[in-house]
Amino acid sequence: MTTRISELLAAAAERTVPVVHGIDDTQLSDPTPCAEFQVRDLVNHLFQVVVNFQALATKQDADFDTKPDFLAGDWRNRFADETRKLVDAWSEPAAIEGTSPRMGLPQAVVANLVLVDLTVHGWDLSQGTGQDYTPSPEVVAAVTPFTEQMAPLGRERGAFAEMTEFPPDADEFTRLLSLTGRKAGAGGHGARST
Repeated sequence: MTTRISELLAAAAERTVPVVHGIDDTQLSDPTPCAEFQVRDLVNHLFQVVVNFQALATKQDADFDTKPDFLAGDWRNRFADETRKLVDAWSEPAAIEGTSPRMGLPQAVVANLVLVDLTVHGWDLSQGTGQDYTPSPEVVAAVTPFTEQMAPLGRERGAFAEMTEFPPDADEFTRLLSLTGRKAGAGGHGARST
């Protein structure tokens, strides 16, 4: 069984998991476009998001207050496994129904939040580690209007930096990065985590 959101999450994961696999241990202290996060911090953050949003799919609580270190042992393959579990968790139609008890938002909104994180942080990590990253056009088309709608709240809550400027002929992914405070082609300086 799949849902539209699980299909989009699978498409996003297909682009981001290889970036995580491609991170060398020597790059873990390198900077990323998220000003407050080195590569290690950002991988840990994304790992926590992937794990916690599995719980949120089933309307269980999730702990965002502790900051666990996931980067031990075979963490690259564990990230791939946890991302598959994330996709599976959102494959159930019940996952997108109702309101999230933890976040107080419609489940469909919660699902889109993790989709944005998986996509944008995939790009962040690629920038921080010198890897290529081409997002799924289908995912970008789905999350750009959502991000445009949520960006003011994201900035108010400190999840996004101020929107950066982009040329009128910018592609949709450049617009998405801009909405989250990143700047494509310039290392995304000034971006915050989502």
